[in-house]
Amino acid sequence: MEFKKKAFKGLFFIGILALIIQGFTTIDPLPKDDFIGLQLYSVRQDMNKDAKGTVEKVGQMGFKFVEAAGYRDGKFYGMEPLEFKKLCEDNGLQFLGSHTGQNLPTKEKWEETMTWWDQAIEAHATAGVKWIVQPWMSREGYESLDGLKKYVEYFNAVGEKCRAKGIYFGYHNHNKEFTTEFDGKPLYDHMLELSDPDKVMFQLDLYWINKGGKDALDYFKRYPGRFMLWHIKDEKELGESGKMDFTEIFKHKKESGLKYGIVEVEKYNFTPLVSVQKSLDYLKSTNY
Repeated sequence: MEFKKKAFKGLFFIGILALIIQGFTTIDPLPKDDFIGLQLYSVRQDMNKDAKGTVEKVGQMGFKFVEAAGYRDGKFYGMEPLEFKKLCEDNGLQFLGSHTGQNLPTKEKWEETMTWWDQAIEAHATAGVKWIVQPWMSREGYESLDGLKKYVEYFNAVGEKCRAKGIYFGYHNHNKEFTTEFDGKPLYDHMLELSDPDKVMFQLDLYWINKGGKDALDYFKRYPGRFMLWHIKDEKELGESGKMDFTEIFKHKKESGLKYGIVEVEKYNFTPLVSVQKSLDYLKSTNY
């Protein structure tokens, strides 16, 4: 009897250990210093010409994940969700995020727009995407505080739908969110204060906040933990302009709430793929 008890305890602890090991092997790796992603808008022309070949080249560069900018009608760059996911994974990349969205709907168009979101969210969930980011607002969001409030309510509703599917929803800024003010306060501040943190996170574009005349460190201090994602960007290739103090910004990753840093290059001194490679090399040489 004593032998059976000991044998049972041994098997029990072996089973627990197996579950722990299985848990560690099935979760995504935690973001580390070299866990860097690429926003595929950086190589948009290449993706339009040869998406599969471009993803292969991005994987060879050493990026660990991608954020798409090519969702349409249930597909990513013309591929079914699982097909695009497999393409990424076959090239050593995780497909973690996506840029897409819809303008603020009228009351008459609300149900139609929400149906569009249901379909989009389902496609992203099938691909295992962790976040969806809308990188724009239409003019209503910039014309008045009331218009912005309607946009925030809309984003909260979309965010609730996303969270129900295990996906984060967020907003990506440009410079106009900082140069437009309502009641003496930048539009971006109103967005942070009016949105529900459980439904809407923020992808801070480090270049555009600088271009808008504001300091990322100030926002990290006043709104800690709200910036789950960063777009790490410069005028062209990273480090090219000399205007971005990445060294200081990178010291405050934890305070900002950062989980994933994403390289984006919009303008180039070289071909897009060469510019992206140079940006990744620069980022790896910093204290990121």
